[in-house]
Amino acid sequence: MIGGIVMPQSNLEKQEAKLKALNQKIKDEKNKIEQRLGKQIISQANLDYANLSNDQIKLLAKQFSEFLKIKSVDH
Repeated sequence: MIGGIVMPQSNLEKQEAKLKALNQKIKDEKNKIEQRLGKQIISQANLDYANLSNDQIKLLAKQFSEFLKIKSVDH
């Protein structure tokens, strides 16, 4: 807005706004997937949230990642 007059957005500004919104949607969806995956792993492994420290989470993630790498090589 300049001097009380609303200036229309340029096409570039509109595209940038759409891109920013799309990137946020992608980020949100990745977060949802990460949360669901984490919850399923915790549930399936019968882990207790109260006993999971950051170090234990990192170790479990590393072990899980290594397991998946081995499985992908087998196939």
